[in-house]
Parts: sequence; structure tokens; C-alpha cells
Amino acid sequence: MESHLSIRIAAPPRRVFELARDTERWPTLLPHYRQVDVRSRAGDRVVARMVAERRFGPLAVPVTWRAICWPEETDPEDLRLRFRHVRGVTAGMEVTWHIRPDSDGTQVTIEHAFRRHLPFVGDEFLPRIVDRWFTQVIAGRTLARIRQLAEADEPSDPPAATKEAT
Repeated sequence: MESHLSIRIAAPPRRVFELARDTERWPTLLPHYRQVDVRSRAGDRVVARMVAERRFGPLAVPVTWRAICWPEETDPEDLRLRFRHVRGVTAGMEVTWHIRPDSDGTQVTIEHAFRRHLPFVGDEFLPRIVDRWFTQVIAGRTLARIRQLAEADEPSDPPAATKEAT
């Protein structure tokens, strides 16, 4: 299963890229992220345990996974952040952020590719549930907050995150 989310941000691509690539600060920057614990580093690759919150009304459900994260900056017209989920329900998910200049600032697209076979229901059942109820919601909140931070007046130090309800 493949899916994507996109958003336009009225800020330079480099600013958006620097905010998004700072995954260790996500719990400070993004109110729905509870924790990002770096487990190891190798060059520009980081293995991190990530914990986000998915709200269902008043119920906050923690969603946990481990991912390898790395930037790809070889093309200034398509700055990329890559994530490969290596543990958790989403193990095997490939995530690519494309951060591209456009006439209004920056176009950001997050692509998710995920397959997981379950006996009797096949390869698409679990990925569709995960995508609809978790991935799209969490990634959507992430993009909205990155836009808010990138478009803020404080270009060098984004304001501290505040908890928001969904």
C-alpha cells in the first residue's frame, strides 16, 4: 500500500528541511510526539525509538516504532528525509519526505510505502488500517505543525510546542 500527504508552506525549503530533519527535537517541536530516543548513530543515519500520540476523542493512544532516519541533500530541488521502520507494527514501512521549492515557498510531500502479510486477510488489510487510523493522522499533524513553525516570525528558534486537541 502506498499513500501520501502534501502541504504548501510559505517558507524556504531549507528552513522546512532543517526543522523536519531535527527528529531529536520533535517532542519539543511537535505536541503529538512524546519521545524520540536515539539508540545509535552511524554518520548521518540515526536509529531512534519514536513515540507519538494518536487521540481518539479524550483517549490518547501511544504509538511506538523504531526507525532508521537519514537526510538526502544531493538534489537542492528535492531535499529528502528518509525513514525505514525497523520495529513495531509498522516494521518494513518506508517513508520519504520530499521538500521542494515552489512558487509560494515550499511543497512538502510525505510518501508512505507499507506491506505486511497477515494470514487469511493478505498484504493490504493491516497497512490500510494503519494508514487510515494512524499514519495519515499523525503525519498530517506533523506537517501542520512544521508549517506553523516554518512560517513563524522566529526563523532561528521555533517556539515551544503547545498541546493541541484532535
